[in-house]
Amino acid sequence: MIPMVDLKKQFVEIKEEVLAVLTEILESSQYILGPRVRELEKRIAEYHSVSEAVGVASGTDALHLAVEALGIGEGDEVITTPFTFFATAEAILYTGAKPVFADIDQDTMNIDPVEIESKITQRTKAIMPVHIFGHPADMERIINLAKKYDLRIIEDCAQSFGAQINGKKTGSFGDMGCFSFYPSKNLGAFGDGGMVLLSDPSVADDIRRLRNHGSKGAYRHESVGFNSRLDEIQAGILLVKLKRIDEYNNKRRQKAALYNELLSDTVVKPVEKPGAYHVYHQYTIRSRQRDEIQRHLSKNSVSSVVYYPIPLHLQEAIGFLGYKKGDFPVTEEISEKVLSLPMYPDLEETSIRKIADIINNV
Repeated sequence: MIPMVDLKKQFVEIKEEVLAVLTEILESSQYILGPRVRELEKRIAEYHSVSEAVGVASGTDALHLAVEALGIGEGDEVITTPFTFFATAEAILYTGAKPVFADIDQDTMNIDPVEIESKITQRTKAIMPVHIFGHPADMERIINLAKKYDLRIIEDCAQSFGAQINGKKTGSFGDMGCFSFYPSKNLGAFGDGGMVLLSDPSVADDIRRLRNHGSKGAYRHESVGFNSRLDEIQAGILLVKLKRIDEYNNKRRQKAALYNELLSDTVVKPVEKPGAYHVYHQYTIRSRQRDEIQRHLSKNSVSSVVYYPIPLHLQEAIGFLGYKKGDFPVTEEISEKVLSLPMYPDLEETSIRKIADIINNV
């Protein structure tokens, strides 16, 4: 079977360095919010040219605490995309705020700024764009909207570590950038982890307090917070991988270029807009024959996944928001055609050629 992602090959390459780091951490007996977490925060802030980074327990928590720290809550609205993982909406709902969906761009599958503007009301407090599959959202137009209507921007960068627009990295455009270090991400831990990037020290302090039970110091709690702390073991592993992230992303781009070369134009291949630097967390094609392609791939021992078969506005869990089929036609059409193919830095050329031949034959 050709898997969607093979983490074993990557581990073999860094095994000795990882084991050395783990041994140091175990011998130090410092496991929570220790020196490696602080070093990782510093290194990732520098990588993105921002002043602050706060490590948390997951990408979902990163989004949630970002919304909390901006004081967004009951009665407020946050505009986001219906074409993303469920955590994007959950993070808004946790605070009592309402996610308001806006349809997506046909080419990039990111939220459409024109649709965003049509959803802005007096209750709108923020925009939460998702850089889906590793292609940056249209941040220039989103920033212009935020300035025009005095809104905050929280970037969901779970799939876009290292992605850029004209050399500026995602996560550094808005008020906050929120990252996930889930194992299969471009920069992945050996468990869960997340981070919030920002340039406002006072808000960064609020997030540090919120992640640690609302506490600034030992047993002194200024507010009710959460238990969302990044541990030393994950930070140590991420530091090893962070040194190689540009190499990993370059390899993903090389795999994507080969897919683009080999796949026929009977399927819609991913685009890369001018000025954008796509990091291909997923390589996602579109076809009316999606299900048939997936069946043939499976018969030939090739993994593939549909991200996302049910858009957020049609998910049963948030049916109380009142959306219905037909509300977001672009999203709904795309969700019936998308298929993500195996994509990871060590994916072999022979595997890509096999996958392309199967799809072209279908």
